[in-house]
Amino acid sequence: MMRKTVVMLGLGIALTAWSPGHAAQASPSLVATPCQVPPGWDQVDAKVVVFGEMHGTREAPAFVGNLACALAARGERVLVAVEHDVINDDDFQKAWAMPEGSFVAALAKTGWAERNDGVGSEAMLAMLVGLHRWAQMGRKIDIAAFNGSKDEAQARRFAQLPGQGPHDAAQAENIRVAAARQPYDHILVLTGNTHARKRPVTYTRIAFEPMAMRLARSVPVIALNMKSSGGTSWTCELKPGVVPKPNVPITDADVECAAHPLGKDADLDRAPFIALGSLPGQQPDPDYDGIFWLGPVTASPPAVPAQSPKRNP
Repeated sequence: MMRKTVVMLGLGIALTAWSPGHAAQASPSLVATPCQVPPGWDQVDAKVVVFGEMHGTREAPAFVGNLACALAARGERVLVAVEHDVINDDDFQKAWAMPEGSFVAALAKTGWAERNDGVGSEAMLAMLVGLHRWAQMGRKIDIAAFNGSKDEAQARRFAQLPGQGPHDAAQAENIRVAAARQPYDHILVLTGNTHARKRPVTYTRIAFEPMAMRLARSVPVIALNMKSSGGTSWTCELKPGVVPKPNVPITDADVECAAHPLGKDADLDRAPFIALGSLPGQQPDPDYDGIFWLGPVTASPPAVPAQSPKRNP
């Protein structure tokens, strides 16, 4: 049996089953247990910390949620930024201001059914529900959705950038705007690990500057790459036997969104932690400042399953 990651206990969250028909009526069961700052956090000396995850695990959102909870328990003000569409951020803020009984229903209507790629997972929703409860109890925790362009003016401003550059430039600007709303002690950004890089992304057809690299030009940023001992994650991948063809678009019928194997980065029998540099015995990755270790990981399916997969950059 796979060892459960310790940080999952930090928020004490168990979600009921979700479906498009009853997601808005479902209510999570929450059991409050103490949150703890993970070992290694004392090495982090930047206000903005970008956690680059492989989307679709239960453990990555739980890790960030546990950390936000622990920091807020110290009396610090924390912003948690998630890779949901910025055009839904106003609705996120309205939901955040609602009482606990109304929060899940309101939040589940804000684009979750369009995300079948791990970003709109049960674990992501569980993280937000747990943090909302802490905020309702008086802890200084806020959330923000930062993905994509907020309007046509922003899209035009970055349109000249190559490749995926416009998308990541908008992400960085949206985080800066959200971070300026309050005098935050910490901004915790949970995003795909491509966006979390601090050097140009060159493995794509057209090289571009990722979000964390652009964000670091205006504020000190620590970028951490997710590491695990393997398991599964919920991802949208080409079905077995499907071979992409030049100039032929990939369709929904070519893609399977499901729990897929995730390879291990190391064999460490350790509870989750943060380390600047690299895992023991490995070379540092120059694209990141360090790592956050999760141990074994398990796939987290969509909180509100989509009728068809939507893949996002």
